[in-house]
Amino acid sequence: MIHRIFALLALSAMLLLAPQNSSAQSSDVKGKKPVRALLITGGCCHNYAFQSAQLTNAVSKLAKVEWTVVMEGGTGTQAMIPLYDDPKWAKKFDVVIHNECFANTTNQAYIRKITQAHHDGAPAVVIHCAMHTYRATDIDDWREMLGVTSRRHDHQSKYAVKLIETKHPILKGMPTDWVTPMDELYVIEKLWPNAKALATSKSEKDGNDYPVIWTNQYGKARVFGTTYGHSDDTFKDEVFLNYVSRGILWAAGRLKE
Repeated sequence: MIHRIFALLALSAMLLLAPQNSSAQSSDVKGKKPVRALLITGGCCHNYAFQSAQLTNAVSKLAKVEWTVVMEGGTGTQAMIPLYDDPKWAKKFDVVIHNECFANTTNQAYIRKITQAHHDGAPAVVIHCAMHTYRATDIDDWREMLGVTSRRHDHQSKYAVKLIETKHPILKGMPTDWVTPMDELYVIEKLWPNAKALATSKSEKDGNDYPVIWTNQYGKARVFGTTYGHSDDTFKDEVFLNYVSRGILWAAGRLKE
């Protein structure tokens, strides 16, 4: 049985969520044990309580998942959350999902507490404003982990998504004519050498195609990323929720290739 607890009021809570449906598992999923997933969220600009509920429910429709949700740091652009004070903060998880927005946190030692755990092998999923998190710092460790460098975004619009790697398991079942709900297109300055774009969208401002879904290899860790995920409407969209859910399972090594 599921017990769902979300930090709607206490943004500093760390909460464990059991699988929503312990009997449901997609035929695409490998292994019988629950996926131990850590979702780190919070910061400015987005409805993180709603996004967390939508995302955890969506993934749990495909696989058995034990969720830990950390919603800390308030609603500003600067925070150093205590989770990372433990050198083993990521050890017990199969995948870590970053959906936070702390653009102006610049402390290098703090950022490297995060990236080192991923470089050592903790799989990562990075969603939307995670790409602009720590963008004010002058080291590239976080950006290399993400697989992309981005410091700004275009206006909100409904963007057509062009699939590049149509046979990748993350994109299985994704329509080739999907158009996003109202969302932001992030301007990608750099796709890092170990990253591979799976899908792109065209900017309505400069006409360039920018990666919006990709994979990356950072040290020993698989990384999956998407720049979409700004609006509540996006987190209600079944296409978005499905490819992000599959990306989480892929990063955790639980999606059949």
